[in-house]
Amino acid sequence: MNPGTLNATLAFLLWGLFPLYFHALGDVPPLQILAHRMVWSLLFLCIVLTVRQQWKWLPAVLRQPKVVGMFTASALLLSANWGIYIWAVNNGHVIDASLGYFITPLINVLLGLALLKERLRGGQWLALGVAAAGVAWLTWQAGQLPWIALLLAVSFGGYGLLRKTAALAALEGLSFETLLLFPLAAGYVIWLTVHGTNAFLTTPSATTRLLLVAAGPITAIPLLLFASGARKIPLSVLGMLQYITPTIQMVLGLVFFHETFSSARLAGFILIWSALALYVAEGFWTARRPAVAG
Repeated sequence: MNPGTLNATLAFLLWGLFPLYFHALGDVPPLQILAHRMVWSLLFLCIVLTVRQQWKWLPAVLRQPKVVGMFTASALLLSANWGIYIWAVNNGHVIDASLGYFITPLINVLLGLALLKERLRGGQWLALGVAAAGVAWLTWQAGQLPWIALLLAVSFGGYGLLRKTAALAALEGLSFETLLLFPLAAGYVIWLTVHGTNAFLTTPSATTRLLLVAAGPITAIPLLLFASGARKIPLSVLGMLQYITPTIQMVLGLVFFHETFSSARLAGFILIWSALALYVAEGFWTARRPAVAG
């Protein structure tokens, strides 16, 4: 296993366990959790950068408007993904969130087609068609689009694409993203403090305060692993590894959170899983063909 694959695998394993972390913070409003994630993540990253003496990149980046614009976009996608996910977990939608990350690899394929001018093979088109049928079925039986899943998939797929083509390495890139988000997060935390509603100060639970502070390394470490892996492996491989996260999340949703999972809903998931199986099988078959022919 090359370093890129290993880093990405570890990131997806850690993300799969995130519902347990956010469930432990269930008494804290999702928006506050999001703000604290940004604040404590930046503090953690600043410590890492200082220890490693890696601050020389920042002045150069600030003189490049195009780079600043790209990282602003990735930071906004990242914060949107965080916020939606936290809300989903703390409002009983862990399985819906897992569906979003099952769909994400196929969103990556679409983004590669639309933005990177990648060409799709017949098997990949078939996989996308089956996935679209699954989303259509879930929409029909629920009476609405699976918005949580689609928003998570699009935001994280877009973030992965931007990080893959980013001008900065993993640590510097994530640090710059959190630096761009920090004024909003810090301003919100200050506003909460002034109004006496900052959960970090008002909660009687020392465990809750510790968990909020831990949001720094808990958030930064898997993102660093992901960003590092995304730069070293093809987008298609990255997409296949992403199945680890939603599988763990779905098991947690069923076993730990006891969410309902009707047979009609299962049918939609089966279509999505079939699309992923087709995509993976087609990729392996295409990769083996030259070797067999030779």
